[in-house]
Amino acid sequence: MADLSVHIKDLLLKNPVLTASGTFGYGEEYADFMPLEALGGMVVKGTTGLHREGNDYPRMAETPSGMLNAVGLQNNGVDYFCNTIYPRIKTVDTHIFVNVSGSTIEEYIEVAEKINTLEKIPGIELNISCPNVKEGGMAFGTSCTSAEAVIKAVRKAYNKLLIVKLSPNVTDIAEFARIAEAQGAEAVSLVNTFLGMAIDAESQQALLSTITGGLSGPAIKPIALRMVWQCYKAVNIPVIGMGGIMNAVDAIEFLLAGSAAVQIGTANFIDPRVTLKVIQGIEEYLDRKNIPSVKELTGSLKENR
Repeated sequence: MADLSVHIKDLLLKNPVLTASGTFGYGEEYADFMPLEALGGMVVKGTTGLHREGNDYPRMAETPSGMLNAVGLQNNGVDYFCNTIYPRIKTVDTHIFVNVSGSTIEEYIEVAEKINTLEKIPGIELNISCPNVKEGGMAFGTSCTSAEAVIKAVRKAYNKLLIVKLSPNVTDIAEFARIAEAQGAEAVSLVNTFLGMAIDAESQQALLSTITGGLSGPAIKPIALRMVWQCYKAVNIPVIGMGGIMNAVDAIEFLLAGSAAVQIGTANFIDPRVTLKVIQGIEEYLDRKNIPSVKELTGSLKENR
């Protein structure tokens, strides 16, 4: 039987399949459908300094081969997570990562420092796709200067595994991966959602209250694969790939493109057991190909002749 374990820096994951932030809640919501301990890890929903209601409804819309969301980081704040959620999930036998978000560098630092005190949280995923209110709402992750500043500041405040989640809404995503590596990130995760919109022709209105939102699902997979491949070639830290992974074949393609591990997002809404099926499918693929370890797949894309 093939070895499914992978390392993200010094952290050993039992398999390369994680859940993506914002699509799996805190794990508790899925516990009736699957054993959470089967996962390589869970990335819980975005956590900010204070309680956020999120955007007005409607804030989700179905599109061909994907979905748009403009939830707006609805959560009860970092203190609520530390005092209420963490005690309930800390005994789950898998790695739990917190997606850390903020509108200012100071907010990012505050959240990171509080998460840093939680013994059973071995790492955070720094979401730099949040709007920087001090720069007129431009996302940290679309400005090299802002990205560098926030990663550097959080790295000083947080001493465990730092994963930086990259925005795909940039010209050269590999440049941002290099910035993350230079500022001390131990891994990058990509891609976050693409900016998109949907319109109802009959009402002549946008389907989201915010007009635009984040596109996820199968529609973005080819672009996500390309970006993972570019970042894998650009940095020496692990790349965690995501974007339209619906089954084991999709996950394997991301591994071949350079992912050390993958995150599954939108597919969880369709099939709450999809992560288990992906883990099983990867194992069956490795056995069929006589590949002893999943680590051998990472970046093993063959050149076309």
